[in-house]
Amino acid sequence: MRGELIVGRKLFCELSPTCYRISLEKEIIKRKISDLFGGEKFAERKSTDKLPAVLASHSSVLIRHLEGVDMRLQENKVTNIKLACEKINGIVVRPGEVFSFWRLLGKPTEKAGYLEGMILKKGKPAAGIGGGLCQMANMVHYLVLNCALQVTELHHHTDALFPDDRRRVPFGTGTSVSYNNLDYRFRNNSDGNIQIFVWIENGELCGEIRGEKEYPYTFSLEEEDHHFSKEGDKYYRISKVYRVKTDKESGRVLYRENILNNHSEVMYDCALIPKDQIR
Repeated sequence: MRGELIVGRKLFCELSPTCYRISLEKEIIKRKISDLFGGEKFAERKSTDKLPAVLASHSSVLIRHLEGVDMRLQENKVTNIKLACEKINGIVVRPGEVFSFWRLLGKPTEKAGYLEGMILKKGKPAAGIGGGLCQMANMVHYLVLNCALQVTELHHHTDALFPDDRRRVPFGTGTSVSYNNLDYRFRNNSDGNIQIFVWIENGELCGEIRGEKEYPYTFSLEEEDHHFSKEGDKYYRISKVYRVKTDKESGRVLYRENILNNHSEVMYDCALIPKDQIR
């Protein structure tokens, strides 16, 4: 955690579970104070009336068969995602406003109906209340990357935790979230309202961002030079991800931006790495 006290050779948060909770609460309080006096205008208004233009849409499989992960946690994740949909669905982000994942969802607790799902604890899978909400944050982030919006807070996963299972997006384009320390935020820096809809359909999380008028261009994400590399006794997943903006009418590429250089340690059984992808 940022600004963490060092005691001996360990960070204060590493001394005990109690010290970790104290450190986490400190960060949550700092966030609340920063938001209170920071001058940002956060999106809060929701509407069931849909804006006319679909600017971006996407879907992702909810239950994946991940090596070493209890399927109960995957099933509980669906409940957690449903609760998150209720908080986000229909949110309108006006020009200049900021979307904050945690300000909309609030703290995921048992009292609020959240169940144990998979979380990451010290870089390893574990069970925790509200686990699986990263998938919702990933959905919103992917939609935002396909729109003319400004990401203001993003925390990339640094490791390759699981092998692919029906993955449809470039590797590494997700985001970590942890209440209320690691948030996901973006600003609507356009001159019109945008609106987010998220829902569950046929075993998938679906989402779209709508606006008042269509873009004269499209965005896409392209992954290049994807492979695995052995470095010492460890394997790493490597690739480059580009965000491409293309004029709709002419098909001309307006710009191509490198947004991510993946070099992620493989944390799962290396025997599951496809042999033809190792260099």
